[in-house]
Amino acid sequence: MFDAIWPALSFTLACNLDTVLLAAVARSRGQRISRRQALTLAALTTLVTGLSLAVGHTAAALWQLGRAERLGGVALLAVGLWCVLDALRGGAGAEEAPVEESWWAWCALAAALGVNNAAAGAAAGAMGVDVLWGMGCNFAVTLGALALGRTAGLRLGGRWLAPLGGGLLALLGLWAVIGP
Repeated sequence: MFDAIWPALSFTLACNLDTVLLAAVARSRGQRISRRQALTLAALTTLVTGLSLAVGHTAAALWQLGRAERLGGVALLAVGLWCVLDALRGGAGAEEAPVEESWWAWCALAAALGVNNAAAGAAAGAMGVDVLWGMGCNFAVTLGALALGRTAGLRLGGRWLAPLGGGLLALLGLWAVIGP
């Protein structure tokens, strides 16, 4: 069981550091993310993450050469390094929490956060991260990330969250490439 949880949990922790930053920025601006909004973010990002993990699993199953897990690790390593470089050069920023209370605005934000997870999710799926564990971990970690960001405000030094997430993805990819 731990063999299935660890990759899923580390993957979702890395993918949700932007959610911590979102909640921290919203809190610093005096916005409150309601339970409904938090559940919307968690549910929709989990759906996109699950679909991307399933795509990765399917691609790995169709590829008969037996190297899909390592290729998924290489792709995850590349995505992680790109995230680190993008953040360090100033390209990565926090998604903005919608000012309005519209449910559809929060759905759009959740879709944007989910798309951020999609490439990493496909690569993680190809390297064997379990879809159900990934989805379960993503839902819980998203809610936890929102609570952490709300509590911390901007005291965490938010500029380091994006490169930290990229670094975690790169380490997970490297782990898949070189093996445990």
